[in-house]
Amino acid sequence: MNILYLHGLDSNLSDEKNLVLEPFGNIIAPNLDYRANPNMIETLYTEYKNQNIDAIIGSSMGGFAGFYLSKLMQIPALLFNPALPYRTSVLQNIPIINDDHNHLLQIVIGNQDDVILAKDNLNFIMKLLPLKNNFRLHLLSELGHGIPLDVFESEVNSFFK
Repeated sequence: MNILYLHGLDSNLSDEKNLVLEPFGNIIAPNLDYRANPNMIETLYTEYKNQNIDAIIGSSMGGFAGFYLSKLMQIPALLFNPALPYRTSVLQNIPIINDDHNHLLQIVIGNQDDVILAKDNLNFIMKLLPLKNNFRLHLLSELGHGIPLDVFESEVNSFFK
């Protein structure tokens, strides 16, 4: 299995989280500069559309890109605190997507997130998603913006079951 990991803004995939993902397949974790490339979603699609990616995991800005990329590529996605309702601080263009997403979409939202407010994310998600999607929403009451290793491991295990 090929897993595309999309890190957040000014971030990267930690060695510890990479170890959590390794048992599930080959991890592809490109270094992304969202500020320099307002067409990151299209860039990622062009780069990976023919590389047999089986799943996308993204966090924060990577969750934003991963949400739309999973729809373009028609593959499952696990998204941690995706920056879905926010597009003003770092411009990212959303490509035209013609197909509904019919694959698993698991979104983890921290109720204590002070970067991407849970209420904003929930409002955005509920307006955007058709209820026919294979969709899991995990609202974690004590979770902030950063994803501790134990939460990451638990959600990854749940996603790949």
